[in-house]
Amino acid sequence: MLHKGYVALGLRRSAHSGAFYFAPRGSRGATESVALSKDDNTKVRIACVQMQPTIGKVEDNVAHSIDLIDRALEQGATLVVLPELSNTGYMFSSREEAFALAEPIPGGPTVKAWSEIAARHRLHLVAGICERDGAKLFNSAVLIGPNGYIGTFRKVHLWNEENLYFEPGDLGFPVYHTAIGRIGMAICYDGWFPETFRLAALQGADIVCVPTNWVPIPGQAPGREAMANILAMAAAHSNSIYIACADRVGTERGQPFEGQSLIVGPTGWPVAGPASRDKEEILIADIALSEARRARNWNAFNQVLRDRRSDVYGEMLGSDIKRGWY
Repeated sequence: MLHKGYVALGLRRSAHSGAFYFAPRGSRGATESVALSKDDNTKVRIACVQMQPTIGKVEDNVAHSIDLIDRALEQGATLVVLPELSNTGYMFSSREEAFALAEPIPGGPTVKAWSEIAARHRLHLVAGICERDGAKLFNSAVLIGPNGYIGTFRKVHLWNEENLYFEPGDLGFPVYHTAIGRIGMAICYDGWFPETFRLAALQGADIVCVPTNWVPIPGQAPGREAMANILAMAAAHSNSIYIACADRVGTERGQPFEGQSLIVGPTGWPVAGPASRDKEEILIADIALSEARRARNWNAFNQVLRDRRSDVYGEMLGSDIKRGWY
């Protein structure tokens, strides 16, 4: 059960973004960290939901995700991001277990349930899901809008034992044009590859939504921020895009997860988060997606994407992806 009694304990302006942060009261259930933009041209209120799925409990996980989506909607969210494999949990014991929990997209019950809440509230939603396509399994993210299913991203770079269960993603890095902006997706370990965000940006993405299940990195000093936070900030800055990372928390079958969900602006500085390491939380920020494109003009001479030397390296990094407007 979620604790309902939240009040603002503190109000602090970020030196990086000019946003205000509210610190909520209470230690039970999901808390909210809210960044209220000073920009009157804000178009989208985004929520990254940091949650703790339970391995194998699909119905319970989906119901819990909907409860947390409702909490984000109460805060006015119009774009919500859920963690990687948020409907199934992550630490599968076998391919057989993963296969039994996986669903087709968009015809499975999870996408149906998420589509219903998206339609009811005119919501855009990005969520991690275990996908079954015939005999193949994919670690996927689904994009859903007010009118239903929009598209799928399949994790391109598989981590550790994911290689035993899933196929590498075969859809590339699609960017979907929606009513609220151009949305790309990535999942967890994809964020360690600069090509992930660069190819999205070159196709005109305003934001890349990242469902993730970050784990501790060897050599990480106690109390240090997640390596993934640093990578997300660098990628947002070097591509001038928003990046919204929704992580999970808890320990599952012996594997701890990092939490520290984060929303990063196109200058590379966080506009909400990082969240805690061990609590369910909802990060909320107002973002003007068009600002990502304006911010690429760093000065009178430099625009970070157009300054690329396509005479020295391939414009689209050797891929057959068609460039967009950037």
